[in-house]
Amino acid sequence: MRAYGGYLVLIGIGVLVAVYIAFQSFFTSFGFDLPIDEEQVGMEDQIVIKFSHVVAENTPKGLAASRFAALVDEYTDHRVKIEVYPNQSLYSDREEIEALQENKVQMIAPTTSKITNISEKWMLLDLPYIFPTDAALKEALNGEVGEELLNHLAEVNIEGLAFWSNNFKQMTSNEPIRRPEDLSGKNFRIMPSPVLESQFEHFGASTSKLEFNDTFKSLEIKKTDSQENTISNIYSKKLYDVQKYLTISDHGYLGYVVMMNQSFWEDLPPDIQQQITRAMDDTTSWLWDKAKEMNQTQLQAIKEKSTIEVYTLSDKERKLWMKEMTSIYPEFEPVIGKDLMEKMERIREKYIE
Repeated sequence: MRAYGGYLVLIGIGVLVAVYIAFQSFFTSFGFDLPIDEEQVGMEDQIVIKFSHVVAENTPKGLAASRFAALVDEYTDHRVKIEVYPNQSLYSDREEIEALQENKVQMIAPTTSKITNISEKWMLLDLPYIFPTDAALKEALNGEVGEELLNHLAEVNIEGLAFWSNNFKQMTSNEPIRRPEDLSGKNFRIMPSPVLESQFEHFGASTSKLEFNDTFKSLEIKKTDSQENTISNIYSKKLYDVQKYLTISDHGYLGYVVMMNQSFWEDLPPDIQQQITRAMDDTTSWLWDKAKEMNQTQLQAIKEKSTIEVYTLSDKERKLWMKEMTSIYPEFEPVIGKDLMEKMERIREKYIE
């Protein structure tokens, strides 16, 4: 009798399910929103993309990654889920490019300096004062120069999606830096890049290649005594607490290249590629202004909450720095390529005052 009752229950459940399926479209057509279990619906079809980066969530890159993930979710109607892993919670600076190439992670956004290990042409972006203004930067990265650099990534199974800007770099130290000769004798923490190494050693400074998350400790224990970075990075890592002087020099560009494993990208359906590209374009456009705004706001915060002494180069001093630092250009033209250098020089000349 119990078995018979159990069968009736199962039959009843089956009838209810059948009725629900048959009339689901009927109910929704009249505006009744039926509950949806997002974890269940489309589980088999949902594409998960792991996006790893090494900075805090409250930085321009961190905010852009979160915004991009939300836009992809919206534009693909939940078909694609971007899982963002900030603060090197998955991979460190040294590990993430290899992890991307092996498809252990599908997206990363390393600083452009890191790409010089893959393609020497990318040294172009590290040259001091190669971008005299924000407008020059935009024209270069959104035009032929940027396109050529991104295309070179295909040679190592990487799809270059976009450039994310974090504005220009400044210098901090335990001694004042006003003139190029003030660099002499200092030990700068730098990202791994032959250009950055030459940039400081040309003026008698030594360099230490350290990961971003090791910078504070290095300065604190005085393993290094100086470093270059954007204001947002100086602020987010509280580098102003372990440095006495900050020089606003705008001498170099610090940005990121958003990349995806090329094989993974090519296997995505065309409509998904289209919506990811749309989300990336919208995020990139938003970030241009957001990064500039954040750097300005956080510079003011640094002035108000710390004892670090801030010095801004005058126009005359900046021209002197530009003349002195650009003297290293001929050293790198053979590896960057004359054609690419000439394209960039034409843009640069338009914006030099």
